[in-house]
Amino acid sequence: MEFLWFILIGAAAGWLAGQIWKGSGLGVLGNIIVGILGGVIGGWLAGKLGISFGGLLGNLLVATGGAVVLLFLVSLIKKN
Repeated sequence: MEFLWFILIGAAAGWLAGQIWKGSGLGVLGNIIVGILGGVIGGWLAGKLGISFGGLLGNLLVATGGAVVLLFLVSLIKKN
């Protein structure tokens, strides 16, 4: 059951990040991939900054923040 939540939070975070960064989603698979990678990046950044969130909403916020950072980094790489 945790795996299902992991995928659902990843999809929601990827969709939110796509809305914030591009103004549109990235497709179902793209949302899931960006959201999961964003969760990893966001968790790492939150740990380094000493920020602690709990619960479903906290996980979603951290994953969305990490996904936005990921989309920013990808846009920097694509420009070059």
